[in-house]
Amino acid sequence: MGLITETNEQYYAGAQKFLSIAAATQSFTTTFDTELVFGSFNPLEINYALNNFKLYTAAPGVLTYTELITTYTVVGNTVSIPNLAANTSVVVQLKSSNGGNYGLRDAFGSAVEENYDDYSYIKLNEVINNFMVAYIGAGKLIPSAKRTDIIFFAKRAMQEFSYDTLKSIKSQELSVSPNLSIIIPQDYVNYTNISFIDASGVKRPIYPANNLTVNPYENPIQDNRGVPTQDNFGENLEGTSLTEARWAAADDNLLNGEANNLRQIDMAYDGYDFNIGFGQGQLYGLDPQYSQTNGWFTINHREGKMSFSSNLANALVVLEYVSDGLAYDLETKVPKMAEEAMYAYINHAIMATRANQPEYVINRLSREKTAKLRNAKIRLSNIKLNEIVQVMRGKSKWIKS
Repeated sequence: MGLITETNEQYYAGAQKFLSIAAATQSFTTTFDTELVFGSFNPLEINYALNNFKLYTAAPGVLTYTELITTYTVVGNTVSIPNLAANTSVVVQLKSSNGGNYGLRDAFGSAVEENYDDYSYIKLNEVINNFMVAYIGAGKLIPSAKRTDIIFFAKRAMQEFSYDTLKSIKSQELSVSPNLSIIIPQDYVNYTNISFIDASGVKRPIYPANNLTVNPYENPIQDNRGVPTQDNFGENLEGTSLTEARWAAADDNLLNGEANNLRQIDMAYDGYDFNIGFGQGQLYGLDPQYSQTNGWFTINHREGKMSFSSNLANALVVLEYVSDGLAYDLETKVPKMAEEAMYAYINHAIMATRANQPEYVINRLSREKTAKLRNAKIRLSNIKLNEIVQVMRGKSKWIKS
């Protein structure tokens, strides 16, 4: 069977039509790649908002569709409607950013858009099933294996690939709160880029504070002898961070380039004459992380937040970060271009952890894993020949003043 099972209307419009017959209760099974999510049929109930679809009907010979808000049930992808007249047209409309094409066009949501570009991926659960069919069995290199072992190594492969092979960079558009922080996303592993968006929609990089300041993980309250004090349960009493308070008060001065304040915090600006055109010709060799006005950020692991310099209060920022691809169970998607590399990783991992395996077999599987991982990186790098040609043509141009 072909891998594409949706009709064009199902894929592009997120809609599937049915025609009822004479029966006490009609059941219709949808074949979307998207699973139906059902909370309630009643718009007045709070769980109605959980639905990722709306149901519309049109009487025989009528072209106008209205939303069905009388009793119906959904089990899996099967919708059951009682007391439906024969030859009634029924439409299951997944929620879309444009509201869909039926009724009042008010089926607003993102279920349709989330299904777009789905063909270029395969679910991790399908990778596991395919591996068990192709690599495990009598007469094969792995005669038997537990499904739990395969799931474990498949997850490990997904984690390792997500860091530097798969295009698993996620992004969030956030506003910096007045307390100069944003909460680290739930599936965050590491950041790749943080920028603020200016009035023209242009991305401006924000730099890490690095050696400028730090967010202490603990702030024990000390007595007059410098010894941390404890509460009634024997745990250290925690205070607020003076380092963070001083940084919040000073960084505006840094960004404004005020020489006195720069010298007050013992940065490497000493020796420059800021009174003559802001040190004209005297900033050669200045560290770029200090000579910019976009602002800084630090990662506050104590509070699970990212903290920003005060010039970024209420600014719109975009956080780009890496996840490990395992935040949402085995429905995680794997790019098809990395599918073979996943199989090679799992195959090597299972054989390498078994006793009394020939070393030459393990070495061969290791080389195969490395080669297929390299192929996956090249494929996912998305390098196009015409783009390389354009870059090389630009190299031959003279820069004239």
